[in-house]
Amino acid sequence: MNADQMINTIQHIALVGNPNCGKTSLFNQLTGARQKVANYAGVTVERKEGFLTLASGRHVRILDLPGAYSLDATSPDEAVTRAVCLGELAGEALPDLLVCVIDATNLRLHLRFALEIRRLGRPMVIALNMMDDARRRGIQIDVAKLSHALGVPVIETVAVKRHGAADLLKAFENQIPRAPLIAEDAEQNDIHAQVRALLAETVVMPRTTDQRDDALDAVLLHPVFGLAILATLMFFVFQAVFTWAAPFMDGIGYTVAAVSDWTTSFLADGMLKSLLKDGIFAGLGTVLTFLPQILILFFFILMLEESGYLPRAAFLLDRLMFGAGLTGRAFIPLLSSFACAIPGIMATRSISDPRDRLTTIMVAPLMTCSARLPVYALLISAFIPVKTVWGLFNLQGLVLFALYFGGIISALLVALVMKRFRRDQSDHALLMELPSYRLPSWRSVGIGLYERATIFIKRVGGIILSLIVILWFLAYFPQPPAGATLPPIDYSFAGQIGHVIAPIFAPIGFTWEICIALIPGLAAREVVVAALGTVYALSGNEDAVSHQLGSLIAGQWSLPTALSLLAWFIFAPQCLATMATVRRETGSWKYVGIMALYLFSLAYGASLITYHVAEALL
Repeated sequence: MNADQMINTIQHIALVGNPNCGKTSLFNQLTGARQKVANYAGVTVERKEGFLTLASGRHVRILDLPGAYSLDATSPDEAVTRAVCLGELAGEALPDLLVCVIDATNLRLHLRFALEIRRLGRPMVIALNMMDDARRRGIQIDVAKLSHALGVPVIETVAVKRHGAADLLKAFENQIPRAPLIAEDAEQNDIHAQVRALLAETVVMPRTTDQRDDALDAVLLHPVFGLAILATLMFFVFQAVFTWAAPFMDGIGYTVAAVSDWTTSFLADGMLKSLLKDGIFAGLGTVLTFLPQILILFFFILMLEESGYLPRAAFLLDRLMFGAGLTGRAFIPLLSSFACAIPGIMATRSISDPRDRLTTIMVAPLMTCSARLPVYALLISAFIPVKTVWGLFNLQGLVLFALYFGGIISALLVALVMKRFRRDQSDHALLMELPSYRLPSWRSVGIGLYERATIFIKRVGGIILSLIVILWFLAYFPQPPAGATLPPIDYSFAGQIGHVIAPIFAPIGFTWEICIALIPGLAAREVVVAALGTVYALSGNEDAVSHQLGSLIAGQWSLPTALSLLAWFIFAPQCLATMATVRRETGSWKYVGIMALYLFSLAYGASLITYHVAEALL
């Protein structure tokens, strides 16, 4: 083999593969917590990279490319994967090595993409992943023969096990040959024929599907029982968000209050003490209290994703979503929007039909993102009593479930309206791969929770802190004149702004303090809770710090006002970052304007109805 056909020093590795091949689990296995997420320069596609130190001490950069079914790109995700593999993406170096991850239990599908990658003639290794499942199912793979037939190293991996990538790590220390360049005759050009030949030569498969998967699918994909199980799962998740998080939230709340008292006890009354106590601790401390609820919600989402259940939920809901003008493929982006609408909107790139993609983008903000959770939790804890309903269910959890369910129903109704107005009324069938069921990888779940906690804390320490300092300044200056009888905040810039816009929101029961909090909430939803803490602290309320804010507003707001604010946040216009993402993904400010207008109209209308109905009944 010529020297130019070998690569001696691997410094940059790219992982490629179909969706559901275990590529991200392998990435987590290789890099652990030494990874970061960003966007590629000039595009909205996410880039996930990590770093690995080999036994020899050499440092390697590993890139987890978006899942792709083909290099003939039909979506922005696949276009980026193709561009990186070919070295055509600006700002991204050509990888020294391509690691094509394939599912050993689904070779008929995954080998097609591996053959496309091989045709690039780049240094390449095939990671034959999920070999434990393949053996359990009695699938026999002649790895040596498969490697010889492909002309590239084929290495067995089990990405979810602790040492499941040991052989792959050893391969990174060795010289890796370039994939052979294949003469493109008619037979070689037929990838399906090549796959059939490879399977016949190297694989013995007792049955085409997993007996265990078939048994579970008979129940979980049943048109009646399957939907009931899905609804029960979601209901349980929202019950757990309140029930399990309570002691952790109390602990954070008391800690923040204690640190606030201790820190400010050494300071004389004045601007610095007010900034720390009324601004930072009253604002950021309140937001931090809700971290346990966010992590519990993400724990369940990650567990369902790791287990292979989420694609089945998409399949299960396809008929319901299809009737509303969506497709089952929209389920994953919409589910991602429960975390944040931004990655949810970006995840619509997997939807090939432009009209379905646009509809999904427009309704994604109606999913209840994690930034709404602190607002919901604050109001529910303050106004909904802690009691058991029907001897089993937590009432606060029931209300939270109803709010999330309200967002889902609203998204379906908006999608249905959009369906009536679009010109193309043709239908598109859902085609998607259902991966095998697996026990979730605790390592991957742990890394996912660590990433979510890190993102939340960085957000608290970044944009939220900045907004709270600005709000504190507006609420602290100017100082009240001599002989003033009202709380100092009434004479401040923030107080004046709040009183000016209060008449606009008076019909829906909002106080001027709520009006002030809604303004920085345009930048980040979580800031609404922090802003309320700061506003009430500067109003002379010592109980505005952390968990005590709930009892304070419970004594000052009416129940119709609280219910109206809850209704507002089901529909409220999204943060500015979400609007910017919609602009990048659609390439048009028109859709941003349409989204902002319809969300604001729905929010105001829902709050107006809720407030006046509640006033009439209570």
